[in-house]
Amino acid sequence: MNDIRRTILWVVFGFSMVLLWDQWQVYNGKRATFFPSPAQQIAAPASHPAAGVDVPRVAAVQSGQVADTAPTTVPELPRERFEVTTDVLKLTFDTQGGSLVRTEFVKHADMTDKSRNVVLLDDTHEHAYVAQTGLWLPGGQSAVVPTHKTVMKVLPGGRSLGEGSNELLIRFESPEEGGVKLVKTYTVVRGSYVLTVRHEVVNTGVTALAPQLYLRLVRDGSKPPGESSFYSTFTGPVVYTSAKKYQKVEFADIKKNKIDIEKESSDGYIAMVQHYFASAWMLPDGVKRSLSMTADVVPPVADCCYQVTMITPLDVIAPGGSKVVDARLFVGPQEEKLLESLAPGLELVKDYGVLTIIAKPLYWLLDQLHGIIQNWGWSIVALVFLLKAAFYWLNAQAYASMAKMKAINPKLMELRERLKDKPQQMQQEMMRIYREEKVNPMGGCFPIMVQIPVFIALYWVLLSSIEMRNAPWVLWIKDLSSPDPLYILPLVMTATTMLQTALNPVPPDPIQAKMMWFMPLLFSVMFFFFPSGLVLYWITNNILSIAQQWIINVRMGVPPQFNLPKFS
Repeated sequence: MNDIRRTILWVVFGFSMVLLWDQWQVYNGKRATFFPSPAQQIAAPASHPAAGVDVPRVAAVQSGQVADTAPTTVPELPRERFEVTTDVLKLTFDTQGGSLVRTEFVKHADMTDKSRNVVLLDDTHEHAYVAQTGLWLPGGQSAVVPTHKTVMKVLPGGRSLGEGSNELLIRFESPEEGGVKLVKTYTVVRGSYVLTVRHEVVNTGVTALAPQLYLRLVRDGSKPPGESSFYSTFTGPVVYTSAKKYQKVEFADIKKNKIDIEKESSDGYIAMVQHYFASAWMLPDGVKRSLSMTADVVPPVADCCYQVTMITPLDVIAPGGSKVVDARLFVGPQEEKLLESLAPGLELVKDYGVLTIIAKPLYWLLDQLHGIIQNWGWSIVALVFLLKAAFYWLNAQAYASMAKMKAINPKLMELRERLKDKPQQMQQEMMRIYREEKVNPMGGCFPIMVQIPVFIALYWVLLSSIEMRNAPWVLWIKDLSSPDPLYILPLVMTATTMLQTALNPVPPDPIQAKMMWFMPLLFSVMFFFFPSGLVLYWITNNILSIAQQWIINVRMGVPPQFNLPKFS
């Protein structure tokens, strides 16, 4: 009976992996791969207006919730867009609001077309993703304040970070009429993905005012282009505070107003996250701010646009007085060391999921190995070697138990055939054999189960690390973040998985024996669409497991045999 239980455990384990996979898909905003359920789909629009132009509402705080008010009338100025270049960024600014409406990363090639660079922020009819700031006056104060809809004047200055220059300033000024003037100055620095944004608010009226400054990220609900349907990473807004830490919300939940985030804080940041890249607004610690997420869904566009907003109140500004607020805007790759250096908790936009506590040390170790080996592919192989060494004793226990089971398997098969009409006696005899041979049928399961969280965490490390993008390994593998173009690694991975299955004891029940082959095969098929780095890690793990299992079988006097399936 216990040999059946052991086989059932393997089947349950395989089925659990499939269920876990489906839950990852659901967790990251996609339909389940194997057991999909009807779900509301947010259709991608064929085209939509640019968000910088047609998101016509200004965020405001009322009773702890973000509300919206219509933009005020301001003197007309000619509106224009212009490009600023640094050694790592191409930035497009819009004089409407002095907003950043496009970011192109000079050192990161696009995955779908490697002749182009990655574009994160963008404002076209196909995609809306912009960073905006502006002012808002709480009720009862009469003045015209500049918002993200106000056309501002851009002052003359350089538009390219030339040789010998380490920083470049881009300065916007709102019209002076209306009672409040906003001077917005962007500072870009060589080699940096962080823009310092200084907001100087000047009271040009005759009465004291207490305006509020809002900073927000506006994005449509589409997924990044080229993302595989066989794995999914989170795309959407997040907030971070010291009180509730990292909180992410799906676009669909914002649309349904199912939002549970920290609404008041004096630290943290707001961000928009997608695979490999992120944008974030940061204020200095100690500055009070209100946090909110809203959806401006304007028919016929079903998924534009979603906003994550941070609003900070300013002190009362006397007539002729001014107030300065400095903020930082990050738009760049999710490089863990870079993120850690910018703000507490910002590295969490590189989303490892629930196993972050395991994944972060694994990434650290992988990074240390890369510092020595200087090749991410071989660093993955070396990391798996170290993990297998760390779990050697547990694996030895598991494979020793399997070897014992394999040794007594002929007795069990004969017993099952002889007493197939006497199930109670058969169970008693099987228990006697287990006692006499000192075999625990479940002894091979627990050591393997203990290691599962570690290897799942490593899966997320390899999937989330931007260092894998366009990183070559050997020969035909030019990008560890893309599937193998020749399918050689997935075929090797399938072969090693089948070989490993063939070395395991065959369950007495023919149906269970078929299931023992079906589940690994199904799991292997998915790897044809996985990034090469993930497949490489799994192949290395399989080969080392086979070698260890083979050696232990020989030491225990159980010659390795390949138990091929019988489907007749």
